[in-house]
Amino acid sequence: MTADVYTGKHRRDSVPARRLPPQAPTWSKASRLLAAQVVVIAKEPYPGRVKTRLTPPFTPVQAAELAAASLSDTLAAVAGTAVARRVLALDGTPGRWLPGGFDVIGQRGHGLDERIAWALADARVTLPLPVVLIGMDTPQVTPELLAAAARPLVDKTTDATFGLAEDGGFWLLGLREVDPRLILGVPMSQPDTGSRQLARLQQAGLRITMLPELTDVDTAREAERVAAVTPGSRFAACMARLRDPAERAIAAFQ
Repeated sequence: MTADVYTGKHRRDSVPARRLPPQAPTWSKASRLLAAQVVVIAKEPYPGRVKTRLTPPFTPVQAAELAAASLSDTLAAVAGTAVARRVLALDGTPGRWLPGGFDVIGQRGHGLDERIAWALADARVTLPLPVVLIGMDTPQVTPELLAAAARPLVDKTTDATFGLAEDGGFWLLGLREVDPRLILGVPMSQPDTGSRQLARLQQAGLRITMLPELTDVDTAREAERVAAVTPGSRFAACMARLRDPAERAIAAFQ
């Protein structure tokens, strides 16, 4: 752990995850923004480096197009969220898909656990506000969901917010105080990654607010399902454009 990373003090007793009732918004008096930041951790959508589980049925170029659409929808949702700061922790080079209003930081570390831990820590050390982190695989995310993840952290009614993914992973992690030890060493990209990460938070004695479970887009079947529930999105439009030449192959993989 680097010396300049903010590490929080946590209670010793384990506290079970709980769902809080709706809270009145806590706004920054100066700017009427939630005093929090949202970080998107992502890869540059370059063919052969992203969404490799979509090939087949899609080609690497088509998979990268779907990744770019998913990332664009995610960034648009973050841009529409009333928070004090928006950050892109990027592996690669920004492209035309990046809207204005984002601070771009590089990723560091080797495994995904390290990249997530240091993205959270790097955002927190440069701006001492709660941090909500999401990936680029849930284009169905909305500003309302992100605000729901940030608000209890700002209100100090919870220490962590967490969203499990349908495939056993997780799609969102929010922390009021960032300690990389909460993430480092958790096995990533496993069927039980989400439950293991949740257990790590519970073992630290954190009060946890759960967000709705979402579907990560990793496979062709998941891509179809997410496109179906996001009409009008860039992701759905991209799927519609690619569907005709690939629909038979997609059906075979379902």
